[in-house]
Amino acid sequence: MTLAATSLLSTTLHAVRPVDEQVRIAAQQRQAQLTKPEGSLGLLEAIGNQLAAIHGAVPAPVPSHGVLGVFAADHGVYDQGITPWPQEVTVQMLVNICYGGASVNALAPETGTQVWPIDVGVAAPVPDAPGLRRMRVRSGSDDFTRGPAMSRDEARTGLEAGISVAQEAVAGGADILLTGEVGLGNTTVAAAVIAAMTGSDPAATTGRGAGADEAMLARKVDAVHRAIAVNRPDPADPLGVLSQVGGLDIAGMAGLMIGGAAAGVPVVLDGVISCAAALIAVGLAPEVRGYLFAGHNGREPGIRVALDALGLPALVDLGLRLGEGSGALVALPIVRSGARILKDMATFAEAGVSGKSA
Repeated sequence: MTLAATSLLSTTLHAVRPVDEQVRIAAQQRQAQLTKPEGSLGLLEAIGNQLAAIHGAVPAPVPSHGVLGVFAADHGVYDQGITPWPQEVTVQMLVNICYGGASVNALAPETGTQVWPIDVGVAAPVPDAPGLRRMRVRSGSDDFTRGPAMSRDEARTGLEAGISVAQEAVAGGADILLTGEVGLGNTTVAAAVIAAMTGSDPAATTGRGAGADEAMLARKVDAVHRAIAVNRPDPADPLGVLSQVGGLDIAGMAGLMIGGAAAGVPVVLDGVISCAAALIAVGLAPEVRGYLFAGHNGREPGIRVALDALGLPALVDLGLRLGEGSGALVALPIVRSGARILKDMATFAEAGVSGKSA
């Protein structure tokens, strides 16, 4: 993979640094001194340790200013009959988010998270709406069963749109980023990206998405098989995979992850489309993985395949399959709880509590 040395993508990739593993060890040592049996808070302890490694400090600050980037895009594979919903739903749902009527708008106030709706690749015109960010790279992608979904330059531009969103959010005070998306056909595209990046059978990465029946599910699996056969994506070339079988929503979210990592800010993933984007982001810069928290293990089978490949544990499993960033928002309080345990819990010495005898 070659990138222009002065491109935003190239400079941001070079800015990503590994999280501090020595600080993670120090955090683990503090966990062992807190007033609880060691390991008794399970994944919450690992979360606090990871946040400490991200920030290079024990304890890490508790994330308090979140921004959810909701990247909207359409996909040419829609024409293969892979969803029961009309394509105009993408525009309608994006506008619904702008006006505060979606799931993410209902969930965001619990954590004070800002919701940023972004048109990065919607096929149809989007009317003016409150808070809409217009960053469209192109009007929908091409049908990847017949050739690449987009050009490499368009994929890079989509990544850079996400990087720009991350930079704007962090400059405005965000200390944690969340990923979300809207777009008809995006679970099929995510299944293709996950299959390509992990070498998995499309049948293992493709689910029902927004309500596919058995016949439609079979068409989805077939479309992913054909996309991989036609494009022959190489997992060693993540930008190529993104351009051949990806989408601009995936590009935007992957860019957000890369931009967040470059700024030293943790990122919470949502569902299967976010997980596909994470595979692209980590493929481009392996150090990004240390900044990621997997929000949930939903009903789409590709989530588990992707998270196993990434080595990330899901924070919740509530049977979610909506997307938009809903699962990331639900998981955010758990991330905050992990930070608070390490920050606010007393050690045995501080509390005057007797420790475990040898």
